[in-house]
Amino acid sequence: MPTEPVNLIKLCVGAEGIDDLLDWQKRLRAIRTARGEPPEHRHITRMWPKREAELLTGGSLYWVFKGVVLARQRVLRLEEVIGEDGIRRCGIVLHDDVIKTEAVPRRPFQGWRYLSMTDAPADLSADRLNETALPPELASALAALGVR
Repeated sequence: MPTEPVNLIKLCVGAEGIDDLLDWQKRLRAIRTARGEPPEHRHITRMWPKREAELLTGGSLYWVFKGVVLARQRVLRLEEVIGEDGIRRCGIVLHDDVIKTEAVPRRPFQGWRYLSMTDAPADLSADRLNETALPPELASALAALGVR
């Protein structure tokens, strides 16, 4: 029986919005390329997802900016990363494309959480991709009212 995909959701700490995430990943990609490393973006996390098989069958990492889900990136694979402290961590390798989603409010939490496909925000339709993003506070307030 095929495995139903599952997603992860994570706070994008220190980023005001999607442009900050894109800039940060672009800088990291340049550093990795200069070192001769693969340029893929890896998000390092302490915990290894127990639902790895479900995540790797089409799951994404949804990014929360200032209390609002605004984007996602497809998860390509998980890699073991051993830190300088010798502790095993999980490198979540993400696709380069950052896909904008509908703005959905999310309360603060630590680390990452699983997010079912049915609870995941929809991708923005093609006719909305070039819209100027609302400030996260306004997007959150509108989403809380049911206006997307």
